[in-house]
Amino acid sequence: MSRHCGLAGSGQGDDAALLERVARGELKLAVAFHEPGARYDLFAVDTIAVQQGDRYLLDGTKSVVQHGAQADHWIVPARLQSAMSGEMSGEIALFVVARNAAGADVTDYRTIDGQRAATLKFTQTPARRLTGVQAGAAAFEQIADYGTVLLCAEALGALDALNHATVEYTKTRQQFGVPIARFQALQHRMVDMMIHAEQARSLTYLAAVRYASADADERRRAVSAAKARVGQAARFVGQQAIQLHGGMGMTNEVAAAHLFKRLSIIETTLGDVDHHLGRFAALPGFAAVDA
Repeated sequence: MSRHCGLAGSGQGDDAALLERVARGELKLAVAFHEPGARYDLFAVDTIAVQQGDRYLLDGTKSVVQHGAQADHWIVPARLQSAMSGEMSGEIALFVVARNAAGADVTDYRTIDGQRAATLKFTQTPARRLTGVQAGAAAFEQIADYGTVLLCAEALGALDALNHATVEYTKTRQQFGVPIARFQALQHRMVDMMIHAEQARSLTYLAAVRYASADADERRRAVSAAKARVGQAARFVGQQAIQLHGGMGMTNEVAAAHLFKRLSIIETTLGDVDHHLGRFAALPGFAAVDA
């Protein structure tokens, strides 16, 4: 993801050196996508950046930063503010902030899927502005779309694993002296689970292809379509799998519980179903296609 963060193609040696260390696995980056109350709106950015000499000072808060406490550096979007007048330019720029920077407060916590996230609070925190050819609002949106495609791909693996685990469990769980996998109603339900997964797979493949499109709206359309369908599939397959597992499906002893938790997090990361349906509908050309 680093090559989409304004690091690649930069004229600054610091950016190139950072990218090289990330590529070698020596450093970990985390992107601070959202702020409290933003409701998935990437451009609801209230964090401000004021230039002081050759550096910037950040003030603001970022929420639910995936593995934020484990990262060595953060990519932080902020709005530029004039140091003289205090007026906001409205322009969003991307900044690199070191984990140990002064004025950076990190609150780490565990998410329901067993992974980590953090709230980042910046108070006059020194940061370096990224200066690559793609280091503004458009690049920030592209980073989010790239992350969304990766989440969709991860969800496909979880959906496949959950479907497989459910089929195998119903072959061993017996009721009325026979495996419940022999009940036609449950067979139909498991077929519906597979259909949801396959539809999500098709749209995810399309999003992976369209992501590189020169047409930004084509990229947005494909990514939002995939994320919306993956979110629907995650909810349906997850709920059906838990029900077919019965009480066992809620315990940590079976994979279904962990897979469902991970799918629930994916469903609500970088935009839920409603957000991406709205984004898709707002794109140019939707009304013409609908007509």
